[in-house]
Amino acid sequence: MPVLRWAVATHSVPPGEPWRTACPECRTPIGAAGPPRTLSPLARCAACGTRIGAPPFAVEAVAVLALVATLSAGHPWPVTVALVWWLGWMIPLVFVDVAVHRLPDRLTYPAAAGSWALLGLAALVTGEPAAWLRAIAAASGLALLFAATTLVFGARGFGLGDAKLALSIGAVLGWFGWPVVLLGMLVAFLGSGLTAVLLLVARRISWSQQLPFGPFLVLGGVVGVLAAGALSFKFSQSI
Repeated sequence: MPVLRWAVATHSVPPGEPWRTACPECRTPIGAAGPPRTLSPLARCAACGTRIGAPPFAVEAVAVLALVATLSAGHPWPVTVALVWWLGWMIPLVFVDVAVHRLPDRLTYPAAAGSWALLGLAALVTGEPAAWLRAIAAASGLALLFAATTLVFGARGFGLGDAKLALSIGAVLGWFGWPVVLLGMLVAFLGSGLTAVLLLVARRISWSQQLPFGPFLVLGGVVGVLAAGALSFKFSQSI
């Protein structure tokens, strides 16, 4: 858990600023090897008590819920290993995107590389090379789609960070089939649209503001994974 909290605190800085390595008030280091209390669930600097990173216990609660949901989905163990790796990167990405509207390459690229590699290993172990090829196709297709909107619509399109995030989310969804890919994207777009409408009605945002899309992409990925596990369990029970 301290590693996840460190990743959130380090990368939650506005674009153009260097990654955070110390408390903004007293400059106490917040590296993974720093004072333990700096990275505790209380989210306070060990020296001066300044709030750093995500809210207290938020990262830890999300991580536990995500891990329990993944393990209870009932997927084969090689696939579960890939999913745990994927979620380990998605958690800090969600918190960072919500905080500063950024999806850092230092988090999106390892998430994609590890997901592709571990799903490839799962394909060898389970004898499902078609699932891995579909995962790569889905990941590449979604990434190109999001990147194309950036090139065509500029700031009004999706960011390149969303395209890089799709490299791992598309792979995870694609492993379970094209219907799961469609479900994940449907959840992401509906969730984003509904949230935007609610915030507009509540006058929490204006028409000119954009919501970070990364958290909704991750939500779509999680829903797809859980739905695939539920359908697999139901099918096995009916045999």
